[in-house]
Amino acid sequence: IAEWYKGFRQDCPDGRLTADSFVKIYSKCFPAGNVGEFCDHVFRTFDTDKNGFIDFKEFLLAIDVTSSGTPEEKLNWAFSMYDVDGNGWIDLEEMTKLVGSIYKMIGTHQTQTHLAKYEAEAKERAKGIFKRMDINNDGKVTKEEFTKTCLEDENLIDLLTPPSAI
Repeated sequence: IAEWYKGFRQDCPDGRLTADSFVKIYSKCFPAGNVGEFCDHVFRTFDTDKNGFIDFKEFLLAIDVTSSGTPEEKLNWAFSMYDVDGNGWIDLEEMTKLVGSIYKMIGTHQTQTHLAKYEAEAKERAKGIFKRMDINNDGKVTKEEFTKTCLEDENLIDLLTPPSAI
């Protein structure tokens, strides 16, 4: 922990990781992609006190959950990220936003044609995932539905929870 603190203070002398700094760090892990949109969602989820910064405590909790947490802990964290408005469920629009941001992050989009293609693929993928997760077909994915579906399909966990840069 002392080493992490030293590194954190080196990167963030004032003890606060800003959203811009977070994007710069994350960009090193995905140099070919556009990480900005995805980072907004990750940063929002890590910034548990919603003050616009990630402090060292939030940083440690983020490392713990994303690297050594149980599958259920990781999925609870991922659910919070997908539940953009914090209302306790995920709707198709939220799913589409997050899946689209993942596509942008891992792909290279040199032209408008490629971008349009990836956006269409992301939208279709999000619809398919949402349909599988919305077990009771009420147009909402609850934390229980999200967790159950992901635990039954390891490929889905990998898609929905890309590796953390932290």
